Amino acid sequence: MSYTEITMTTNDVNNFSVSELKYVRESIENMNKFHQVEILRLLHHRKTVMLNENKYGVHVNLSELDKEVIDCLKNYIDYVNNQESTLNEYEKQKETFKNIYFSKDNKDNTK
Repeated sequence: MSYTEITMTTNDVNNFSVSELKYVRESIENMNKFHQVEILRLLHHRKTVMLNENKYGVHVNLSELDKEVIDCLKNYIDYVNNQESTLNEYEKQKETFKNIYFSKDNKDNTK
């Protein structure tokens, strides 16, 4: 069975795969509030982006965004993922050092 990706064409310039838009949507939904607010700031500064707000939140129709805006969102998502990955590595390293150098069993008892 072959798998064909559906492409959404919103105008003559923009072609987005469904999986690409789904990735952007799910990534943003899974971010914490701080990063979601930063993404709203990015979108708010663009005149072509229409933000719809109601009591449940702010909604954006991703299929209506320009390729430049989608690329900007993907860059921010990559930035956040890289930062979280780096922080997780540092936390693991910190925990390893803590266990090696600061555990009670490893203290030097000779005087």
